[in-house]
Amino acid sequence: MSTESSSNPIQPIRFFHRGKIVDVSGVHPTRSVLDWLREDARCTGTKEGCNEGDCGACTVVIGELATDAHAPGAVDGLQLQTVNACIQFLPTLHGKALFTVEDLKGQCATASQCKPKADAPAKHAVHPLHPVQQAMVDCHGSQCGFCTPGFVMSLWATYEHHQAEGTQPTRQQLADDLSGNLCRCTGYRPILDAGQRMFDLPAVRLDTAPVVAALTALNNDGLDYAAPLGARIDHFHAPKTIAQLAALRVQKPRAQLLAGSTDVGLWVNKQFRDLGDIIYVGDVAEMKSVEERADELYIGAGASLEAAFGALVERVPSLADVWLRFASPPIRHAGTMGGNVANGSPIGDSPPVLMSLDTEIELRRGDVVRRMPLPAFYLDYMKNELQPGEFVQGLAVPLAAMRRQVRAYKISKRFDCDISALCAGFAIELEAGSDTVKAVRLAFGGMAATVKRAANAEAALVGKPWTQASVATAKLALAQDFKPLSDMRASADYRLQVAQNLIQRLWLETRTQDALSIEETSVWSVMPHVVAKVAAEGL
Repeated sequence: MSTESSSNPIQPIRFFHRGKIVDVSGVHPTRSVLDWLREDARCTGTKEGCNEGDCGACTVVIGELATDAHAPGAVDGLQLQTVNACIQFLPTLHGKALFTVEDLKGQCATASQCKPKADAPAKHAVHPLHPVQQAMVDCHGSQCGFCTPGFVMSLWATYEHHQAEGTQPTRQQLADDLSGNLCRCTGYRPILDAGQRMFDLPAVRLDTAPVVAALTALNNDGLDYAAPLGARIDHFHAPKTIAQLAALRVQKPRAQLLAGSTDVGLWVNKQFRDLGDIIYVGDVAEMKSVEERADELYIGAGASLEAAFGALVERVPSLADVWLRFASPPIRHAGTMGGNVANGSPIGDSPPVLMSLDTEIELRRGDVVRRMPLPAFYLDYMKNELQPGEFVQGLAVPLAAMRRQVRAYKISKRFDCDISALCAGFAIELEAGSDTVKAVRLAFGGMAATVKRAANAEAALVGKPWTQASVATAKLALAQDFKPLSDMRASADYRLQVAQNLIQRLWLETRTQDALSIEETSVWSVMPHVVAKVAAEGL
């Protein structure tokens, strides 16, 4: 929080909405996109359900200028991705386009194939629905209708992506795309039917040209926004370069860093926390890079969970399951892997996977950059090594670690969109030509105050034959590594027993003789992404 005036003139929040550039000033930096839509813009098609990014009733689509025409989500010059409007702060829209269910009506009104019948009386000349909406009607995909706009927007994003590529999604791909949308009365079968049906109707495509032109004209050079809260002024800073971010962080070490808002947004909505000044990292292109550098995969701390996990799965297909089960597409599109790591939650799903791959975390303060092994970053529950003015710049994953046999297991009550009771990331390497364990990493989330490796269990395996007897010893040693707690998700006894069982499963899948395939160890083996993983790894 601050009361000083900015050295730069205060800018309005500017974004594309309903066919034009909108300028917004005076609203507090933590006002949500959902509240602005419903209360200020009077676009009430977008609904409020859980107000924490879980139910999908508030799903909207964000469009940004596409830097790579072939990147996932790119549609004719725009990058289109679903997000939850309830947890996105309005200033994060600066320089972007916002699409809501109201836009589908306008889209259809200008399409020739959507014109009313020529012989229809003027007073009855109702424009037909968009193919996504018409398919929902045809397939009886809506009952109470409260969740319907969110489903429609998720389906619309899928529709645009596949129309641009000239493809059609499988039923399972549709289910994955809709995993962040909950329905409690219709059931998902008719909604999935609608997802297939929409491609059978005359195509209606988004005309991206005016949107691209408008966003290009905006020339987003960063945002320095401010608005009053009582007697004080709160600032929202959105730097464009990593150097600007580093300088700003040193200048304002107590300001709240914001990336995807998938956690911080809940601090405001559910805990009513006062954030004060905010530094937003989502517009720093350098922070979003995901690329191979020498002998490592470098993941910028601002890279989305979707992009980061996509790069990991490309190199380690066995991680596909934990990728698709991490929250939901809208959360993975907005949230960042760097944020998930920096948050330090003991039940985060990224850190166990990254620890199993010997990942180093890269920290920066001003011009000073330092690295450390990821386990050393966590000191205690929600405490880490970050110093005042320092921030997480990136994650470095050694390529050599990816050549080990890697597994990740997520244990939760639901398959989709659920918080883990525990999550495990494992990697094992045997001596060439033998069954002796050369190296092993056993990392767990949900078992302690922080995500951590099982040092005693690992020590019980290194240098030993990879046999059932060694596994039994490691399982006993695991009880020395962790004293888990009981909570609403799982009891302490359950967590310990399941963690021990997962080591057993690792052995069953990787033993030197008669190793079991994924199809034999997973109840989800019939799912297409698992079948693809089996084919890729020959498991």
